[in-house]
Amino acid sequence: MKNPRGERVAVFPGSFDPFTNGHLDIVERSLEIFDRVIVAVAFNAAKDSALFSPQERVEMILEATRTPRVVADAFSGLLVDYVERSGAQSIVRGLRAVADFEYEFQMAMMNRHLRPRIETIFIMASEAHFYTSARLVKEVASLGGDVTGLIPAGVRRRLVRKLKEKTAR
Repeated sequence: MKNPRGERVAVFPGSFDPFTNGHLDIVERSLEIFDRVIVAVAFNAAKDSALFSPQERVEMILEATRTPRVVADAFSGLLVDYVERSGAQSIVRGLRAVADFEYEFQMAMMNRHLRPRIETIFIMASEAHFYTSARLVKEVASLGGDVTGLIPAGVRRRLVRKLKEKTAR
């Protein structure tokens, strides 16, 4: 199904705290299927304990993707409501392991219950990024480990700076 402008649009939601090369890989591969991908930073102001603000995450995504076919945005609330407002027809989710699948399958079924016309597309993580998670990247970086190759260079610079600021407090 296409939106009123005739584009196939997908929303790739996540916390993206920070945006990793695994996320970037999913975006790039999604662009082979969709005309436009909206990378949607999900946050709940009451519960968000992220290292980066939603706006910082949006900026990192735009810097890493650098194509007019990718839009980055932040939202809170129900994903399917956001997908509908954005004019997208599909949700893209990356999968790394069986544990990801179980959770993602439940979410896809709930989203289908809420909005039957919105389809969820699963893309398997590439072998190079199968073990990469934003949580692990933050943990390794906070302990002084080298995360080069796991996150885009601009994200790495921001992460190092943010962690230094955090420890200086």
